[in-house]
Amino acid sequence: QVQLVESGGGLAQPGGSLRLSCTASGSAFRTLVMAWYRQAPGKQRELVAAVTSDGYTNYSNSVKGRFTISRDNDKNTVNLQMNNLQPEDTAVYYCNTALGRTIYWGQGTQVTVSA
Repeated sequence: QVQLVESGGGLAQPGGSLRLSCTASGSAFRTLVMAWYRQAPGKQRELVAAVTSDGYTNYSNSVKGRFTISRDNDKNTVNLQMNNLQPEDTAVYYCNTALGRTIYWGQGTQVTVSA
């Protein structure tokens, strides 16, 4: 069982930055692939970035070069640093992982980019 709790969303201006954090419960964190997804109104949920247990990262083309995913295994935390935010980044952002056959989601945190 894994519980994911996100924090750090909010309002940013175009070109601004926000940092999202996700804290996971349980002792398996350092073995898990952790990911951030987002869902904009009227759109499907999409993968933003992921990080493996070894620290390898993967990004969607739309955020590559602007967002950075990182993890702290001592704190059971995965972060998403978002720079040069654009209005199209507006969405609810979800922390995600899987353990065995079970997929876990956080409650989501709203990110709004607007002037």
